[in-house]
Amino acid sequence: MSDERVATLAGRLADRLGDACVVQSGDIPERFLEEPRGRFARRPDLLARPGSTGDTAAVIRQCRAAGMPVVARGGGTGLVGGASVAAPSIAHRGGGVLLSLDRMDRIVSVDADAAAITLEAGATLAAAADAAAEYGMAVPLSLASGGSATIGGIVATNAGGNTTIRHGNARRMVLGLEAVLADGRVLDLMSTLRKDNAGYALGQLLIGSEGTLGIITRAVLALVAQSRQQAAAWCAVDSPRAALRLLRRVRSGLGETLTAFELISRRALEFSLVHLPGSRDPLAEPSPWYVLVEAGSAIAGDWLEGALLGVLEAAAEAGTVENAALAANRAQAAEFWRLREAISPAQKPFGASVKHDISIPTESIPHFIDEACIRLEQRLPGIRPCIFGHAGDGNLHFNLTRPEAMSDEAFMALEPELNRIVFDLVVRSRGSIAAEHGIGQLRIAELARRTDPVKLDVLRRIKHALDPDNLLNPGKVIVPDAKT
Repeated sequence: MSDERVATLAGRLADRLGDACVVQSGDIPERFLEEPRGRFARRPDLLARPGSTGDTAAVIRQCRAAGMPVVARGGGTGLVGGASVAAPSIAHRGGGVLLSLDRMDRIVSVDADAAAITLEAGATLAAAADAAAEYGMAVPLSLASGGSATIGGIVATNAGGNTTIRHGNARRMVLGLEAVLADGRVLDLMSTLRKDNAGYALGQLLIGSEGTLGIITRAVLALVAQSRQQAAAWCAVDSPRAALRLLRRVRSGLGETLTAFELISRRALEFSLVHLPGSRDPLAEPSPWYVLVEAGSAIAGDWLEGALLGVLEAAAEAGTVENAALAANRAQAAEFWRLREAISPAQKPFGASVKHDISIPTESIPHFIDEACIRLEQRLPGIRPCIFGHAGDGNLHFNLTRPEAMSDEAFMALEPELNRIVFDLVVRSRGSIAAEHGIGQLRIAELARRTDPVKLDVLRRIKHALDPDNLLNPGKVIVPDAKT
């Protein structure tokens, strides 16, 4: 878009939002542009910071009139470039307007009777958790980025996390939402109802759409009772197959109290131990694989720790668990989680990484890991797979660190080939190339290449119906067919 047209649009937006809330490209603070992996650096033409749903609708209407694309931004914690301006090669548009909802951060209400919280899109997950805790309740979602991740972004990407095995992804906890559509109209689906079969579930369509079908401005989330007792253990197992045998035992022995089941490779733990000052190996002897198990119950008592201990003792007798450390208190459990959540950033000092957020049918995880590691080693001897993730729900973070003697540049030049090896096996296993991080712009070509043609056609039709001018987050999730 020409400088003159950008300036004209900036003036119109400033009339509504105020001069301080509309910033031109060169003056946009870095905190609105940063993204965790540093892969997407294209600058928008403008930054707009609405303070209300009405403001957001006004911005969308003005941008539509000017033919200016809009990219919604939450906390900037996404890993696939969904909240960054897309490259011209996939967006075919100008830099557009980056729409930050950071000013819309109110906790509107907590309804103890409905066990629900209503909040604006810019509120963080941590703020929501704090508000719920005042009523003895909790938001049933746990993310390492909870202090920065915002509710709008979480809902728009259908975020998962550590507790999906028990509570599901964001989709399962959203009772209602409000969104601004591409034509500037406000779609009001706000409700605390648990049962509503009146027509299509339009809110579910917007959840996980990554800002390509509408801009989520408010949401109602279901809450759960806070845990009054918790138990956690760090377990050594000799293989992913043993981990699945343990999963069956803990599901049977702990029932609905099972909150998390994390698979962690030895390499992943070693990276984390180097990265975290003062950290220590939870067990005296190394093991090729580990499982972090956590359970929680809102029922008062002291029986949960004993139940977990009983399951682990039976697993040890059966040869499934080689060793285990049961957390003596919440501080020790937190230390287990600190090791787990440090794995991804801990890879950086060891060189460039090619990262995959995938899901595999649970029973296929061991074979997938074996086959993928064999093929990758054959292609690139010395490659260092760093494997961890939420194995209880089939989600693996299958990350590949370069061989020690290889340069970062040479390794990253092989990224398309390494992706093909991994994704070919994912598809063959009937898994997903995007388990919880979404498609964004990073995986848009892979989605188009590997998706059933009928599904792809339906996705494009939905996009065209709700955003015919392709103004909302162009170059993300789905590239509209040239015929639509």
